[in-house]
Amino acid sequence: MRVLRALTVTAAACAAIGLSVPFASANQNPGGQGGNGGPSNISVNPYAVHQGSTMQVSAAGCGHGGTVTSHGNFPPANLSAGTIGFANVRIFNHASPGHHTLSVRCNDSSLVATHRFTILQGNPSQGGIGGSFGPSAAETAIGAGLVGVAALGAGAHVVRRRRPLRSRA
Repeated sequence: MRVLRALTVTAAACAAIGLSVPFASANQNPGGQGGNGGPSNISVNPYAVHQGSTMQVSAAGCGHGGTVTSHGNFPPANLSAGTIGFANVRIFNHASPGHHTLSVRCNDSSLVATHRFTILQGNPSQGGIGGSFGPSAAETAIGAGLVGVAALGAGAHVVRRRRPLRSRA
């Protein structure tokens, strides 16, 4: 049992080190100021996005921020400053479905990097709307009936469990 536990811990440690190597080598500009190397390591989340939904774009190497563009798919968005910059973009409702390319340009560099993403046809889900509607008349009647039945059951239970007054003396 100890050998199995030791092997499990060793495997987990090796996996953690192996998974951290791409992150350690991903930063091409250790100073984090951007400029010379331009944008790098661009990623989008999610890769496939519905018309009208939002997508997050991140890029390294733009220490002073930048701009994310994709003509006809979303309006230009500002990339935040820092070692890794982020921008949230909203895909146009009328954007054409298919594979598209976005461009990232740092404020302190003329270099441009591109990344592909996919626009899916259809509207996104309307999350969070369920709590804004009240119950229908049928649901209210069913709820009132259940509360009434529970009250009758509680009353019957109290009447059956009540002791006669003569025995308390």
